[in-house]
Amino acid sequence: MWFTEAKWIILIQVLYTVILVACCLRIVYDTRSVSKTLAYLLFAVFVPVAGIAFYFSFGINYRKRKLYNKKLIVDETVKDEFQEFLKKTDQRISTSNNGVIRQYQGLIRLLSNRKIGSISVLPNNEIKLLINGEALFPVLIEELQKAEQCIHIEYYIYENDTIGNRIKDILIQKAKAGVKVRFIYDDFGSRSIRNTIVRELTRAGVQAHPFNKIRLIGFANRLNYRNHRKIVVIDGKTSFTGGINVSDRYINQATSDLFWRDTHLMIRGYSSLALQQVFLADWNFCVKESVLISKEYFPAIDIVTQNPAYAQVVSSGPDSDLPNILYSIIQSVNLAREEILLTTPYYIPDVSLQESLVMAALSGVKVKLLVPKQGDSKLVNLATQSYFDALLRAGVKIYLYKKGFVHAKTFVVDRRLASVSTANFDVRSFDLNFEVSVIMYDEKMASQLADAFDNDVLDAEELVLERWNRRSRFRKITERIVRLFSPFM
Repeated sequence: MWFTEAKWIILIQVLYTVILVACCLRIVYDTRSVSKTLAYLLFAVFVPVAGIAFYFSFGINYRKRKLYNKKLIVDETVKDEFQEFLKKTDQRISTSNNGVIRQYQGLIRLLSNRKIGSISVLPNNEIKLLINGEALFPVLIEELQKAEQCIHIEYYIYENDTIGNRIKDILIQKAKAGVKVRFIYDDFGSRSIRNTIVRELTRAGVQAHPFNKIRLIGFANRLNYRNHRKIVVIDGKTSFTGGINVSDRYINQATSDLFWRDTHLMIRGYSSLALQQVFLADWNFCVKESVLISKEYFPAIDIVTQNPAYAQVVSSGPDSDLPNILYSIIQSVNLAREEILLTTPYYIPDVSLQESLVMAALSGVKVKLLVPKQGDSKLVNLATQSYFDALLRAGVKIYLYKKGFVHAKTFVVDRRLASVSTANFDVRSFDLNFEVSVIMYDEKMASQLADAFDNDVLDAEELVLERWNRRSRFRKITERIVRLFSPFM
């Protein structure tokens, strides 16, 4: 009897070893980042069974395996006209006397590369900076009410609260009036509206669909590969994007428990068409529908201003071959001459980004980083703080925002180049989630964002190296240990 049991034990051990070896080979072959590869290998080897299960739940490289196919069917007339427009725009930009455009030609060429897949720099009549939800939502509601042909809206978090229902009512009103309304919600981030707002929208004629649908929400294991984008496009001419989700928490009222500091953009002009393209690719993926890109969705836009605001839309995630947003940040950092201003709620960077910031600071560039003093996760806070020592030693100034929770994702370079994004400065945003960013080659917008940064610093405390070094040895060790798991955060 004992001999039979022993044989079964040996057989199970051999079988598990074979599975473990196969899993390790899969990790090595499939994972781009060396640090992430080592983390998954260690977890799989030293945490039996659970480590392997964890990798197959969270670690599979869906970018490499083409989880997402963003094929778009384009009306030939629209395609030809838009290609001709892009050709003329590229010619104007290449010969432009605009100092910002000339200075950042290296970044423009990088993001215009076909391998990156981003659209060229495009002119706009207006780009408006919207600070916090109390500034965004009245403008968004006003523009939604003006819609005549189509409304395309996609959010990571959409909540069943006052502002969520206010926008829902407008979408229903517009759908009943004959406006084409398409609504994408992330099935994890917006899971609370599945049986409420989504049903009301659907009954009213709004086409509402989840992104990366989760079958058993109570046992959801696809926390990665979420749609973290926030996009609204109205009639193909006016658009919104940035860090603000649809939730009352982003509106700082007298009764609010926590002050939320965030940044969003309203765009009038051709960059709206670039965001339209991102939305329709997401839509075709979600709905398994091939929406024809026609003049209805890609109208010609009159540029009435003599000094248009130039911008470039960059999308990134499993739908792109490369970490486009990460590349845009690193290249911007490398091109900085005097100053870099970074704001993010989560700082768990790729090694290349961390080293770029260190090198910039050591080269004499003033590098300033604004993060929350208290984040919404103790583990994430510890992982973030593990990167501070190298930054401080290089001369980077780190500010801890204490007025509330800073959720903005922005950077400004030399007060000439600026970006507002949905992407945090962490591995999850750069590699795992679907994100979108707007790079603005515009001194006016860069100056406004720099002023906003300076204003935020007034509500922050500077982290000083000498004081930072006084934290306990236990704290330092804990940070290092948690950092080992940062690829999973």
